[in-house]
Amino acid sequence: MSFQPIVPFGGYSGWTFLNRTKEAQLETFRDSSDIQRDVEYFKENIGNVKTAEDLVSDHTLRKVALGAFDLDDDMDNIYFIQKVLSDGILDDDALANKLTDTRYYDMAKAFGFDLSVPNTALSSFADDIATKFEEQQFEIAIGDQDANMRLAMSLDRELAELSEKTTSDDGRWYSVMGNTALRSTLETALGLPNSLGSLDLDQQLKEFRDKTERYFGNSEISQFADPEARQEMLRLFLVRAELQSTSTQYSSAANALSLLSGAY
Repeated sequence: MSFQPIVPFGGYSGWTFLNRTKEAQLETFRDSSDIQRDVEYFKENIGNVKTAEDLVSDHTLRKVALGAFDLDDDMDNIYFIQKVLSDGILDDDALANKLTDTRYYDMAKAFGFDLSVPNTALSSFADDIATKFEEQQFEIAIGDQDANMRLAMSLDRELAELSEKTTSDDGRWYSVMGNTALRSTLETALGLPNSLGSLDLDQQLKEFRDKTERYFGNSEISQFADPEARQEMLRLFLVRAELQSTSTQYSSAANALSLLSGAY
């Protein structure tokens, strides 16, 4: 049984507590028996994997590979994952290049089964994927305690990674819009409506940029390489998410009271 992370309260104060204790909690989580078992198996066997079929045919290797990229729900989609991995990313027609969810692209790029020698042969590969797996599973465990804390952790990590990508800032924003969880979290943080997705893509981009400019004086994703800028975005998200939760609870209570009042 994995160690269950401690999140004693929600909101930004809960985030502050989690930040202060994260490293110690993550280390304890890594030491739990089931995480250790999967990671050790992966490290011992991934070097023998030469093809996507080799990977997906092994339950534990597939579990760690998917878990490292927050794709745990695809465990049973074996042939789909094999296609994503075997196609890789070099060919414009590769499946990962056609999917709006960028997690598949990131996974296909990391494994590199479309290269003459896949990345599984690299000496650092097993450790890199294992670390991603441990951290991603820790985020999931945090989410079991408080869903908004998991979203905040993901937002912090992904903004840092996106800000360092060697692409245009429009390209970074398109990556945001192609990542369902990240997009939803930023919509909440910036006060954007859920209906935004129904607009033309260029208009969506403009709305994200305009709101970011309003709150940060800068519309570029690259600014979030600065930890202080990320913390401000996280604060906006957690405060707004808590307000939404309170509002929902209030509405539910008001509806219940209305129903009860009407019963007499």
